[in-house]
Amino acid sequence: MGFESGAVSFRWYHLPHPLPDDAIERMAAHAAPPLEAIGAEEVGGWVSSRHLLDRVLKAESVIREGWILATLRLSARKIPPALLAAECRMEELALRAVEDSPAVRRRQRQEIRRAVIERLLPQMPPQFRAIPMAHRPTTSFLYAAALSDSLSDLFTAHFRHTFGFPATPLDAAAAAVLLRRLDVRDLPPASFSPQVPDRDVPVEIGREFLTWLWFQAETVRDHIEVPRHPPLALQIEGPLVLAREGEGAHVTTLRDGEPLYSAEAKTCLMAGKRLCRARVSVGLQGMVWRMTFDGDTFVFRSLTLPEDPQRTDPGSRFLERMMRLETFREIWLALYGRFLDERIDSNRWTSLKSRMREWIQQRPAHL
Repeated sequence: MGFESGAVSFRWYHLPHPLPDDAIERMAAHAAPPLEAIGAEEVGGWVSSRHLLDRVLKAESVIREGWILATLRLSARKIPPALLAAECRMEELALRAVEDSPAVRRRQRQEIRRAVIERLLPQMPPQFRAIPMAHRPTTSFLYAAALSDSLSDLFTAHFRHTFGFPATPLDAAAAAVLLRRLDVRDLPPASFSPQVPDRDVPVEIGREFLTWLWFQAETVRDHIEVPRHPPLALQIEGPLVLAREGEGAHVTTLRDGEPLYSAEAKTCLMAGKRLCRARVSVGLQGMVWRMTFDGDTFVFRSLTLPEDPQRTDPGSRFLERMMRLETFREIWLALYGRFLDERIDSNRWTSLKSRMREWIQQRPAHL
């Protein structure tokens, strides 16, 4: 789903330069191929956000209320494996009957498969994968629904090919560089468990951040201070995914019931596992954003945006949605910046670890 309605799923990208003045012309020059040109190899190209067949990229189809909305369409024709196998088998049986042979030679089988593919492939409907993107030219951030690493790699490759410079995925490490010029590889390891020494856990800054959010949500609740914003309210919900490389189960998923206050959650935290995915709600002045957040990749899934039901004009509703999306980015990066400030200050970090270890030690564990 795109950015114009409903929940949105995306990851952030940072642009080192503004898009060129001829950005739309460049996208049009790299538009998705027509249907008749699609073959077995997947090809990518831009279409408008209106639908996946809209290859006419002009200002009126790409720009909406000052935002660039487009979709990277990935297209290929595929023959269903069962159909391909059946067609090849039919040809092999026919050949055996003609030659009165009990078997088909390997070379013949390869030739039959090649001929069947050539015959069937043009008849197959194209299959599409879509990566919607949204960008406001006055900012250096871009939103794209490239949720997996493989899709993100494809998106960044096509973006560079189109515009001549990269869009950098803003994961936890890249965001630390952007916000604080911090290379997270220079940070010392840190354990939140009272039973696991620091040296036994690697630096995984995204998981540390999400576990810190959990701690904040249960100890500070609705008075979380961040720079340049009123106090935030924060809530963590299940399902929870906790992880730690090492012996035993590396990844534990807790769902149903009360996973936050379960004995299993406390056991995971005591074993040195950290939260790497959870449902998160952020509240600010009566507005609430809810999503599933992945700490490793900084991918946001099914983010619901606060909307005013009184707005009926499509243009104003869209602008409000995108304003709420931008506000969410600002407060989330402000939260992450506050965490990084504590992480790089040795005195504050030592105190924080002590309080988090006490929080883990004393947290309830319902059976």
